Amino acid sequence: MSNKFQRVQVHTVYQLRIELQHIEPLIWRRILVPNTLKLSKLDRVVQAVMGWTNSHLHDWHIGSQHYGVPDEEWIGNSAMLDERKFTIGQVLGELVKTFAYSYDFGDGWDHRITVEKHLPVQEGRNDWPMCLAGENACPPEDVGGPPGYMNFLQAMRDPNHEQHADYWRWWGGPFDQNTFSINAANMAIRKLR
Repeated sequence: MSNKFQRVQVHTVYQLRIELQHIEPLIWRRILVPNTLKLSKLDRVVQAVMGWTNSHLHDWHIGSQHYGVPDEEWIGNSAMLDERKFTIGQVLGELVKTFAYSYDFGDGWDHRITVEKHLPVQEGRNDWPMCLAGENACPPEDVGGPPGYMNFLQAMRDPNHEQHADYWRWWGGPFDQNTFSINAANMAIRKLR
């Protein structure tokens, strides 16, 4: 099976814990990614395991650097480094312990990513991106950030809430905030490969 993620020799596998900030209960995922993965591909993996649809802008804050897709028309974007030119191994190395990923600048979904472990490569077993664990459902896209999500949950739980029927139609039925499927997360990653 070909692996589009792996282009050069994998020397290290990073175990990362992704936590969505400003939401209770905590929404988190644990993933493995090879050091050769480009930051632009890590974006796709984070999107897949969290359950986002990759329909908004994002960026990374790693150490004192800012990474993303530079756009000369976007004011204040001149210091952004091109995420397509850097691998995880290059930007994390051995020293970075935590970094930030922001998604959908309008809604403001902030993620804290912790480097939990540096693992040796076990070829054919851990040398491609995969999800190991997680808890709780990802908020719907365009729900209005953390405050909008809290309002959405309250309205969905209460049939007498004035927005219940609107949210029910918008979402397409019930929403279970406590669900997470590791199989669905890994299938989404697999579609990227």
